Amino acid sequence: MAADDKTPMGKIMIVTGSGRGIGAATALLAAQRGYAVCVNYLHNRNAAERVVRDIEKTGGQAIAVGADVASEAAVMRLFETVDKEMGRVSALVNNAGILEKQTRLDGIDAARLTRVLATNVIGAFMCSRDAVRRMSTQHGGQGGGIVNVSSRASQIGSPGEYIDYAASKGAVDSLTVGLAKEVAEEGIRVNAVRPGFIYTEMHASGGEPERVERVKAFAPMKRGGKAEEVARAILWLLSEEASYTTGAFIDVSGGR
Repeated sequence: MAADDKTPMGKIMIVTGSGRGIGAATALLAAQRGYAVCVNYLHNRNAAERVVRDIEKTGGQAIAVGADVASEAAVMRLFETVDKEMGRVSALVNNAGILEKQTRLDGIDAARLTRVLATNVIGAFMCSRDAVRRMSTQHGGQGGGIVNVSSRASQIGSPGEYIDYAASKGAVDSLTVGLAKEVAEEGIRVNAVRPGFIYTEMHASGGEPERVERVKAFAPMKRGGKAEEVARAILWLLSEEASYTTGAFIDVSGGR
């Protein structure tokens, strides 16, 4: 999209980690709701570009931008690219996250902890910071919304699987509450969704691609969730229907 074709009315969204899963579903739904979308990815450019093409096929506007959210410099370049090619961001979805092979704490080393926390925690902080610098009325912005993709693991703990991932999402929960209060008078609402057992490719990173089939019986609804179901909650939190909602959490977890 050319610089002179920037989206009017500032309805511009960045979705981190949106080449697949919940991020891709959110980007697609956001485009249907009138957002121009930045589809952020780490390695899989082809997947991100497929999301962009799917958005463009239905008349939407999107760009794919590669950036490692664990890198402060990369995050800054991501937002600067959106500034230049789309305009000032009005919605941020902190979706990028990683987990590693299932293990107990006694199988986790510091290098793994650093990787998980750098992406899941530092990434969410840095992206939120750069969004606030553009959205806040204190910085000349028009307000906006941030939705953090946390996890029910933040409260359940994921024992025997990935308590490091669960702890990182606990930090995301704290970020949500604290930042919501910090910027509430500056036109920015900050909320979070906590997905449960959702069918995404992420489970393969933990070493069990079919994990949802094993654990879905623990959810009162006795099924796994779809990425689109999480995306709908995210878009509601960013909508005017949620205009008096900040610092809140929606559990998309089938009752668990």
